[in-house]
Amino acid sequence: MSHVFHRQCRSSLPVAVAGQGPYIVDSAGKRYLDGCGGAAVSSLGHNHPRVIAAIRQQIESIPYAHTGFFTTRVAEELATLLAEGAPGDLNHVYFTSGGSESMEAALKLARQYYLEKGQINKRLFIARRQSYHGNTLGALGVGGNQWRKTPYEPLMAPANLIAPCYAYRDQKVDETEWEYGQRVANELAQVIETTGSENILAFVAEPVVGATAGAVPAVPGYFRRVSEICREHDILLILDEVMCGMGRTGTLFACEQDDVVPDMITIAKGLGAGYQPIGALMVNDKIFDVISEGSGYFQHGHTYMGHPTACAAALEVQKVIREEALLDQVKQTGQYLFSMLQERFAAHPNIGDIRGRGLFVGLELVADKLSKAPLAEETFIHKKIKERALEGGLMCYPMSGTIDGRRGHHILLAPPFILEHSQVEEMVDKLVIALNSACGLSQSTRPLSVTLKEAV
Repeated sequence: MSHVFHRQCRSSLPVAVAGQGPYIVDSAGKRYLDGCGGAAVSSLGHNHPRVIAAIRQQIESIPYAHTGFFTTRVAEELATLLAEGAPGDLNHVYFTSGGSESMEAALKLARQYYLEKGQINKRLFIARRQSYHGNTLGALGVGGNQWRKTPYEPLMAPANLIAPCYAYRDQKVDETEWEYGQRVANELAQVIETTGSENILAFVAEPVVGATAGAVPAVPGYFRRVSEICREHDILLILDEVMCGMGRTGTLFACEQDDVVPDMITIAKGLGAGYQPIGALMVNDKIFDVISEGSGYFQHGHTYMGHPTACAAALEVQKVIREEALLDQVKQTGQYLFSMLQERFAAHPNIGDIRGRGLFVGLELVADKLSKAPLAEETFIHKKIKERALEGGLMCYPMSGTIDGRRGHHILLAPPFILEHSQVEEMVDKLVIALNSACGLSQSTRPLSVTLKEAV
């Protein structure tokens, strides 16, 4: 009997004992190709020698020093490196231990920023349906992942939710991409007008929506319009790049591809690539100056923020990404992955959409390609795909509730940046087998909807 309180109490998990590059090995000697980076975390793969050496060196020097008493060389150097690579004037880095902590810090800082400016009525957030911003109460409250939120709704302060930028489902047949993006962006202005800008702190959004909807990028012009609306109404723009940032989409920050600069940006996962738990909130000069010249103190903090060993790991991860030109590799490998997925899945009866940026890719499952009708919830197809993939030695990230938190399914792929073309082919081959097996197709082309009817 395990004394670990696992995520799923009745599950029996393999025991991971080793990792090398894009592979994880379990205690039985079975190898798994990490096609999802765990949860879009392991951007450098496993057991990278430079990162291991940096961690060892820091531990031998000083593994921990409380930030109420000390700063450290690695924290200062990492903050400088991040600020130098960030868009605009995001020059100030507040370290955390993960993405949820980063978002909690952003929400609190937004409130404190306006309090110190004397705008005490500002207390509300606007976010988007089908978003996910973390699992703490504050982060859950501004998210749109209804399945995660429902049990805890009495405990949280919910955000006002507007439509996501989800062209595959919501773009009208008579709209261009641009027109669609402007229409849904303008929902933000409508909610502000109804609610009153004097009551609103910030708009929170993922540049590329991650686990909840499956790598959904915004259409061109959407975030530019959102940014304009926020500036017009004195509302902060907080972009959540916990999953899609740190090179995952082919640029260090995903918002670079949308030509927009937020007031705050949250990062984690790929920041430390899984070698140590670390996240960060990046803040622009405007916000920092108000706090610095006002109270001089952000009324927030955690014991392990700025943890030297975590900062040392993240610093080396970021150096490797730059020195080994891995952003270019993400773009090139991402193009090859998209071409392979199109080749193998474009005609698949149960794949409706293939989308994403760089090495952040989603495949949306459907019962019918023409109508885009989702598969029935009771198929539990996401669980079956995960099981079949693991059996075949592949880690991928299938989820349900893609459309509205209840209906729809997708598969998320977020492999390490170091993936070789032969490993891309291995990943796609294994995904084809897992998907067809889960759908009951056995390499045939019968859609799952037909298979289910026959089974009944």
